[in-house]
Amino acid sequence: MAETISYKPTDGLTYDPNDPHYWSERALDKEVTRVFEVCHGCRMCFKYCDSFPSLFDLIDNKYDGDVTRLDRADKQRVMDECFQCKLCEVQCPYTPRDGHEFQLDFPKLVHRFQAQRAAQEGPTLRDVALRDPDQTATLARASLGIVNKMNRVGAHRWFMEKVVGIHRDKQLPDFAATTFDRWATQTGRASQVPGGEVVLFQTCYVQHNEPQIGKDTVEVLERNGVDVRCQRDLQCCGMPAWERGDLDRVRAKIHHNVALLEPHVQAGAQVVAINPTCSMMLRREWPELVEREHRQRVQKIADAVRDPGEFLWGLRKQERFNTEFASKPEVERFAYHVPCHLRAQSVGFKGRDLIRKLLEIEPTTVMECCGHDGTHAMKVEGFEYSKRVGKKAFEQMQDPKTELWATDCPLAAIQFEQHAGVQPMHPMSILARAYRGDSFSPKQAPKPADGKRRLPILPAESARPAAAKKDNS
Repeated sequence: MAETISYKPTDGLTYDPNDPHYWSERALDKEVTRVFEVCHGCRMCFKYCDSFPSLFDLIDNKYDGDVTRLDRADKQRVMDECFQCKLCEVQCPYTPRDGHEFQLDFPKLVHRFQAQRAAQEGPTLRDVALRDPDQTATLARASLGIVNKMNRVGAHRWFMEKVVGIHRDKQLPDFAATTFDRWATQTGRASQVPGGEVVLFQTCYVQHNEPQIGKDTVEVLERNGVDVRCQRDLQCCGMPAWERGDLDRVRAKIHHNVALLEPHVQAGAQVVAINPTCSMMLRREWPELVEREHRQRVQKIADAVRDPGEFLWGLRKQERFNTEFASKPEVERFAYHVPCHLRAQSVGFKGRDLIRKLLEIEPTTVMECCGHDGTHAMKVEGFEYSKRVGKKAFEQMQDPKTELWATDCPLAAIQFEQHAGVQPMHPMSILARAYRGDSFSPKQAPKPADGKRRLPILPAESARPAAAKKDNS
């Protein structure tokens, strides 16, 4: 007969990697058993990912209701099927965020499990390929565009699948020929003078893959009278490394970025992070992952983080809020997909609300997960899985009456392009096109940016870096 397991925390409970218990396999095992028992008795999260259906099936059909009998391989299967969408934590009634005595955070438990596993086993070749987008992009750019072409060659993709474990059919983003940093420097926006109203955390995706999203975000903010600073040399937020349990690499990223952002925040700037995954990392994960002696200063950065739509929505009652558009989409409705990591931050869907308010279009809000979830959809074992998870979202985005699509997550946009046949744009890109008078067809490239400021943001020429300096970004 299965033993009775208390739902209350064991002495192995911790989500803090600075706690020695965090790295104890025995302490972790106690918490895994307890959490699995709580989830087994609740089952609210059966629909989010395969972790929970697999867990329930194992308990019900393999172990006759006895959670304590799950072996290491079964536990690892449940943990590997979590792709950190965070939706179970959003819906769970037993979390630390809700102040519940059970103190249950399933995604953080998975991170702990994977961190111990990484410490014991070391990284795989695929981990090395996916854990640091900055390194990957630097190598790709050095190929002078060859990588982008090779990613469309079947034989090369077959090789990548067999050797690295990246699915041959997964649509991969192109690498931009030049970085967002280079554009920001050339246009005088990469001021090294701390301050401004906003310092942009452009994210590694915007930096290396779609700089236009960053340019559009800067333009929208500037047209609303915001003093925007673009800090050079920011690195990835660390989420790809943390998915693989690489705490040392995550901490190195945090310390590097905090050193660059801190002077701006101390001077009163807010940190606008374009990608919801990155803003979630900065807000919620950074303060918990760094060494304890650094938490106070990292928390100050976290407190200053805003989503672009969230920040702009806060200006809507101010006189400078700009409602003068050169064009508006001639559509009755648009489909807005809610990124899971934006939901996890509980800040609302302000990108959607801005389009509705300013461009006078009614939204259809798609709340289902698209299934991409960081690098999960790129993996051999994750590609078909991600299609199944995203099926409902794909169907909702394919409404034949919809002619404009939006999402705050660039990776979700790739997922929808490949599996739903639609091309969502970032809300800031839609607003930027409206200000410029551009087409709203995602296939039509925006007008070339002239690089000129719309407002005299920096009062002193001495505060502006010389745009003529050679830049090899």
